[in-house]
Amino acid sequence: MSGKVRISALVAAVALLLLSWAGATPVAAADGPKVTLSKSQAGTGGSITVSGSGWRTHALLMVLICGQATPARGVIGGTNSCANADGRAVTTDAKGVFSKKLPVSEPPVPCPCVVHVATVTGASASADAVFQVAGHAVEPLPAEPSTGRLSVLSDTRLDGSSGLLTWFGAPASRTLVFTVGNAGSSPVKNPVFQVGTSHGVFAPQWDDQQFSGTIAPGGKAEIKLPVELSAGAHGDYSVSLKYGGRVLAEEPWGVGRPWGVTLFWILLCVVVPAAVFRVGMAVVDRLRPRKAGRSKGPARHRGLRLRPRLPEQLALRLPKSGTPAPTTTPVTSTLPWFTPDSDPGTAGRLSAPHDDSPTSPTTPTRKGLQ
Repeated sequence: MSGKVRISALVAAVALLLLSWAGATPVAAADGPKVTLSKSQAGTGGSITVSGSGWRTHALLMVLICGQATPARGVIGGTNSCANADGRAVTTDAKGVFSKKLPVSEPPVPCPCVVHVATVTGASASADAVFQVAGHAVEPLPAEPSTGRLSVLSDTRLDGSSGLLTWFGAPASRTLVFTVGNAGSSPVKNPVFQVGTSHGVFAPQWDDQQFSGTIAPGGKAEIKLPVELSAGAHGDYSVSLKYGGRVLAEEPWGVGRPWGVTLFWILLCVVVPAAVFRVGMAVVDRLRPRKAGRSKGPARHRGLRLRPRLPEQLALRLPKSGTPAPTTTPVTSTLPWFTPDSDPGTAGRLSAPHDDSPTSPTTPTRKGLQ
C-alpha cells in the first residue's frame, strides 16, 4: 500500500513540475524585453551597467539615457531628448540576453529620466528603466491631451516600388500603411502624424502629415502616408512614425543605387573628350601653314579629274622669256587632212636639191682646184 502511495505522489510531483514549466514559458514570452540597471542614480562622469533579457537573438540594440520620459509614457521627445553622443550599441547573444557598461551623461532636456533600449534593425522593440541623473534638473511631464489616444494595431509596411526614373536618380517614394485604433474616450478628428526618415546613425528628419477623417472611440482606421527621399538617395534608411510625441513604429527601407547616373557620367567622360578632340583637329587643320605654290582658295575635290591636254597644245606652249626652252621630242602631226605623203614634216623641199652634209672627201675644194 505504501508503494502505491509513493508512486502516485511521484507521478503528481512530475505532473506539477511539467505544468509549471509549460506555464512559465508563455509568461516569459508575454513579458517581452526587460532592462535592469546596476544603479538607479549616478552623477555625470560615472557609469552604470545595463542588462537586458527577453530580446531577440543576435539583435542590435542602442542604449541611451533620455530625459522627459517614463516607462509608462515612453520617451516623449524621441531620440532628440536623449544623450546620443554617449550612447552605446550592443548585440544580444543566442539567448536574447546582453550586458553593457554605459557612461552617465546629462540629456538635453530635464528629468524624469530613463535608460532607453531599442532595436536598431528588424522588428521594432523597446524597453525603459527609471534612472536619475544626479544634479540634473527635474520638471514635470507635459499633461496628456484629454482627447482620444491612438495606438498602432498592425505592423507597418511600405507599399510601392522604384521605377525607371528612380534608376536615373529620381526621388524614391513609398506609401507608409498602418492601422491605428482609438483607445481614448473621445473621437480623434484629423490627426496629425509625424513621419521621419533617417540614414545610418543620423536622427530622423520629421515631416508633419495630416490624416483627413475622424476616428471614433474604440474604432480603427487604415492610414496611408506618402514618404519620399531626396534625389539620388540610396542605402539603408529607416522610416519612423510619431504621434503625440511618441514613436509608434519604425520600418526599414533599403534603397538601391541609381546606376543610371553612373552610366550617364561614364558616357559623358567618353563623348566629351572625343568631341573636343574632333574640334581641336579641325582647328589645327585650318591654322596649319600651306605648302608653297598651293593656292589659298578652296581646295578642289580630290576625286575631280582634269581634262587631258593634246600633245600639240603641250608642244606649242612657249616658255617665258629669259628661261631656256625645254627639250621636246618632235611630234608628228596626225591631222586628218594631211596624208603621210603630203605631211609638211615629211614632204621634200621645193628648192633645188643641194648637199647639206659637211664637206665630204669626194667633193673637191677650191684649194684642190687650184
